[in-house]
Parts: sequence; structure tokens; C-alpha cells
Amino acid sequence: MLACLNEIKHAVSTSSDAASAVSNPYDALPKIRGGERGSLTDAVEQALREAIVTLVLEPGMMIDKMAVCERMGVSRFPVSAALARLAHAGLVEVLPQRGTRVKPIALDDIRQHLFIRSALEVETVRDVALMHDKATLDALAINLDEQRKAVKSGERLAFHVLDLAFHEVLLDAVNLPRVKEIVAVSRNALDRARQLLASPERLVHTLEEHEIIFEAIRSGKADAAAKAMHGHLDQVVAELRRSAKERPDLFGP
Repeated sequence: MLACLNEIKHAVSTSSDAASAVSNPYDALPKIRGGERGSLTDAVEQALREAIVTLVLEPGMMIDKMAVCERMGVSRFPVSAALARLAHAGLVEVLPQRGTRVKPIALDDIRQHLFIRSALEVETVRDVALMHDKATLDALAINLDEQRKAVKSGERLAFHVLDLAFHEVLLDAVNLPRVKEIVAVSRNALDRARQLLASPERLVHTLEEHEIIFEAIRSGKADAAAKAMHGHLDQVVAELRRSAKERPDLFGP
């Protein structure tokens, strides 16, 4: 798992560097050549989804379909089909007589998804703390070591991948696939919001919160672990409210 994680971390970091080096957000989209209509739609959807989630295409931005077509080398059909899928996923919205735009981040949706995560992950860490499972503790310790390196080197998206992996180790430990699936859905819905919080200061705080959770688990203190996880997720809501005041153009009702 760690070898795979390192590969993903490197790929995401490289992609981030490339995207940040261009002034035109559409330049971050990949060129596509060949393929059946269905696979073209899949490729366009994946590229647009990544651009939206990583905030290359910012909330509230109108999407220029022709610019996407020209950059990716595809016709209008796969672009329209991909945008329809993304609209169903809640990432874009169609405005009558105006076109399609990246959907602003809705704070009400964020609160609901964080409520779901808190309810499930607080109980998850409580159980993990009572397990005293060496393999889980070792995996968490290695992950935290990688998080420290990412914070020190300022690798924002690499840290994001490690953050996801930290929570995944905990969910894997309790071996409840349906719970993990529900958490994954809510976590994916929070990806854009998490990118807004990925300042150097927030990365440091997130690492500190993860370390507190880990220490409580390692000490077998179930209540302390649950409290630490609850506080960790509560901080996301608090910081998003601050972000909404600073950049109201990125947020919806």
C-alpha cells in the first residue's frame, strides 16, 4: 500500500506543479487522441473533475466548452456528456441562457457531509484504540512520518493524499466496508473545500491533530481518540466559515 501511495503522491505533486505553472486554466487539461466515444467521455470527465477538485477551475467559473474541446482535441459531444455527469455529481450546474459553470461550494452541503464523517469516524477511532493492533499502529506511524516530510517540503497535494490515507488506515482497521463506502462518498464531496484549506498553516495544524489522534490510539484511550477525531473534523467547518468570509465568490448558500 505504501509503495502505491508514494506513486500517487508523486503523480499528484507533479500534476500540481504543472497546473500552477500555467495562467490559462484550460492548459492544465490533457490532450486526448483516438478512442471510442464512451472512453472519450470518461477521459474528459476525469480531466474536468480533477481540474475542478484541485481548484484549477474555480467555483463560480463559467466553463468554455469550445476551449475544452480545442485543448483536449475532442468534439463537443464527449465534453457535453462529461459535463452532464459532473452536474449529476454536483460539481457543475447549468444556468439557463448562460451556460455551464463550476458549482460554488455550498456550506450547508459541507456541514452535512462532515456530520456523516464525524458520526462514523469518531466511532471508528474509538474501536481502533481498543484493538491495540500492531499492524495498524505501524501503518499510522509510517504515514505520519511521510506527513511530516510533506509539511516540511510544502508538498500540499502530496499531504492531501497522505491525509486521505491516514483516515483510510483507520477505516480498514475496523473492516466495515459499507461504513468505508459511505465515508468515501462524503469525503469526495469535501475535496474542493479541503483544497481551500491547504495553506501551510492548515497543513501544520492538520498534522498536529493527526498526531493527537494517533497518540490516543497508541495509548488505548478510546474516549480521547474519539474526542480528538471530533475536534479534528470540527476544525474543517470552522476554517471553511472563515474562508467563506474571505472569498464569498467561491461559496453558495
